[in-house]
Amino acid sequence: MDRQERGRREYTAMMGSTPEEALAGLRKQSPELFDGILEGFGGPIARTELSRTARELATVTMLAALGGAEPQLAVHTAAALRNDVTPAELRALAEHVSLYAGMPRALNALRVIDEVLTAAGTPAPAVLQRVRLADHETVVARRGESGPPVVLLHALGLGWRMWEPVMERLAATRRVYAYDLRGHGAAAGAPTSFTMDDIAADLFGVLDALGLEQAHVVGLSYGGGIAQTAAVARPGRFASLALLGTTDHPFEAFEGRARSAEEEGMAAQIVPSLTRWFTPAGLAVNGPGVRYARELVLRADPADWAAAWRAFKGLDVQGRLAGFEPPTLVLAGELDASCTPQIMRDLAGRVPGATYQELPGTPHMMSLERPDLVAAALDAFLPAAS
Repeated sequence: MDRQERGRREYTAMMGSTPEEALAGLRKQSPELFDGILEGFGGPIARTELSRTARELATVTMLAALGGAEPQLAVHTAAALRNDVTPAELRALAEHVSLYAGMPRALNALRVIDEVLTAAGTPAPAVLQRVRLADHETVVARRGESGPPVVLLHALGLGWRMWEPVMERLAATRRVYAYDLRGHGAAAGAPTSFTMDDIAADLFGVLDALGLEQAHVVGLSYGGGIAQTAAVARPGRFASLALLGTTDHPFEAFEGRARSAEEEGMAAQIVPSLTRWFTPAGLAVNGPGVRYARELVLRADPADWAAAWRAFKGLDVQGRLAGFEPPTLVLAGELDASCTPQIMRDLAGRVPGATYQELPGTPHMMSLERPDLVAAALDAFLPAAS
């Protein structure tokens, strides 16, 4: 394969169409410049030291920083989407450009990025609201303008964005909220001496700040433990409860995970965490969900991480939802190595009237690896506006 043929192949893979189709006008205007582009794609751009995803991230950033290259920026923004760059990452690039190349270029870049995302059918970003709780501040994200309110509680070590892949479908007929739990994301650095009761009180504080007397509460893993703790304390605040990949009793490993972060640092948590959370296939693909989770674990403060695991170690709800009346869904992942289907079936058996459902081929971090199945299950369970 000569350099031009390699360039033609690389261009097609990255851009989604052949250079002859995409650059037909240029080929007529200047065959030499057309050949030069093929040479570039067959040379530096075809090299594998940078992935296609990384190259498109770099290209979008450079074009945005240069300014005056809006047509090319639009082309490469679309190519970035093709190569697994997320809308959130593209918007973050524009924010990054504002610091290093100035606000005018960042604003122009964001306009182009938004136009491309809109044309691709990508929804606008969630509305963010800062909320002050008893001893810290957090951020609440909202999608949907009307309908029953749904509040999503994330897993330990992650943040509200772990719900982004499912929020849009649920928000078609509901108001869907997700927020950063204390010690996570916008709430990092909150006081680190706390219990599950304290985090449950944070949930009630969020509901109060949003003006919600009741909500349909969904919790995954750690978020499921918080949801159960809150449901035991104040069941009247719940319109329904959905428990995903969680437990109603602490595991012996929780203290070890806290100590490991304190003694070995966060880099040492990457392998044990991600291999529990995702399937080998999911890790091999290294899609946006895996990249997001890896980055959040790596950047976490060991003190916040350890405090959350020690709070989770104090989970005390087993058998205490026996009189819980709102509809309850217990959603298990067939391949969940942390909260296995057997653990979830047992949990469902201790909540009278609970519906048990198992998602095929689904691991622990189900909203990140199989958001389609999670969204479908929650959409069927949760009431919707007519």
